[in-house]
Amino acid sequence: MLDADFDFLRAYLKERSGLSLSAEKRYLIDSRLGPVCRRFALTGVPDLVTKLRQGRDRALETAVVEAMTTNETFFFRDKTPFDIFKDTILPQMLSARAGKRKLRIWCAAASSGQEPYSLAMLLDEARTKFAGWQIEIVATDIAAEVLDKAKAGIYTQFEVQRGLPIQMLLKYFQQKGDSWHISPAIKSMVTFKQMNLIKDFSQLGHFDVIYCRNVLIYFDQPTKTDVLRRLSAALAPDGVLLLGAAETVIGLTDALAPHASQRGLYVASGAGRAGAGQPATDAGKTRVPVGGLRIAAGG
Repeated sequence: MLDADFDFLRAYLKERSGLSLSAEKRYLIDSRLGPVCRRFALTGVPDLVTKLRQGRDRALETAVVEAMTTNETFFFRDKTPFDIFKDTILPQMLSARAGKRKLRIWCAAASSGQEPYSLAMLLDEARTKFAGWQIEIVATDIAAEVLDKAKAGIYTQFEVQRGLPIQMLLKYFQQKGDSWHISPAIKSMVTFKQMNLIKDFSQLGHFDVIYCRNVLIYFDQPTKTDVLRRLSAALAPDGVLLLGAAETVIGLTDALAPHASQRGLYVASGAGRAGAGQPATDAGKTRVPVGGLRIAAGG
C-alpha cells in the first residue's frame, strides 16, 4: 500500500467516523479492508482507494467505515459499570425522579446490543421498585450491520457465555437450535437507532444516564473534547456519564468531573454547563420521544 493511499484512508476515516488511525495501526487496513475488497470485487486497497476517491458508491463507503469500526462487546462487559448502575445509579434515580417517575438511558456505542440489553435485564430485576415508571433505553451505533444484529436479539452460544450469568440466560433467553433469542419483553425495552457520535445528536433529547464506553479511545484529543462537550449537553443537570476504564474527562472538559467514589462515573462539575439543557424529565421542544416502556408491577 502506498503512503498516499494510507494517508487518504486515515483522513477519510477521521472525517466520517472520528477514528484516529496512527501509523502503528497501518496493518489494520489490510486485515479489515481485505474482506471489503473481496466483497466488492476489487483487486486490493489501491483499487478501493480509487473507488472511494470517485465518491460514487455509497454502499462501499459505508462498508469501509463499518469494517474499520471496532465492535467488541459482550454481556455485562467489565462488570463494574453494571454494578454501579444497579447499586448506585438506580437507587439515586429512584429518589431523584420519584415525582416524575421517568428515566431516560442512552447507550451511545451499542454495537450488537449486549450493553443495552444488560441494562434492560437489570431494570427488569428491579421492576417492583420502578412499577409505573416510564423508562426509555435508547441504543445507538455508527454501524448499521451490528445494529441489525442487535435489533434481532439473537446470539450464539459463545456470545451468551461471555459475561452473562447462567440465571439470566435461563430467565431471559430461549434456545432455538444453535442460537439464543432474547425475550420479547427485554427486547421491547430498547430502541435502536443509527447515530454517528462525531455528528450532531441533539435530536435525541436529554438523558439521565449515558453509557459511552470504549469509544473515546479511538479519537484524537480535539474530537474527544468535542464529543464530551456534546455528551455533557445531552445530560440532565444531575445526570451521570459512564466511560470505559481507559477513558477520562480530565484534561478534556471542565463540564464534567469524576464521581467522588465510583471510578468511570462522571457528573456535571458545575463549570461550562450554560446551555446544557433541561432535565431529561422536562426536555421541552428539543426532546423527541424515542420509544419507551412503562413497567408495571408483576407484568
